Amino acid sequence: MSNSSPERNKAIVREAFETLFNKRAYAAAERFWSPNYIQHSAHIPPGRDGLFGLIKSLPSTVKYEPGVILAERDYVIAHGRYSGLGFPANWIITDIVRMEDGVLVEHWDVIQDEATKEQSKSGHPMFGDTFPE
Repeated sequence: MSNSSPERNKAIVREAFETLFNKRAYAAAERFWSPNYIQHSAHIPPGRDGLFGLIKSLPSTVKYEPGVILAERDYVIAHGRYSGLGFPANWIITDIVRMEDGVLVEHWDVIQDEATKEQSKSGHPMFGDTFPE
């Protein structure tokens, strides 16, 4: 039986993303991602090594900001902003992670360019309560 809970899984995902994307502490991040990690993203090579290799290739200016994080059973959904990528717009990404015993074992995502105030037909920001500058 799993010793995980939705609240524990949310905390693990938040710490894992901070460790890998913001601190770029690769050795420390290994404990969060399974060696058999399954990647479903079209832009990320397979496995934990593929993910880590992608992060290593990104500019040091990349920053991850967590937003809403939801969890049910062994799934965590994190809505966040990735900035500093060197692209014309930040990315707003919904990451979907399946966990097993406190480790990230599988990942899917949905990616959108972040709209400016001028581009937003709704008049509301896509992330947080302010538009990007």
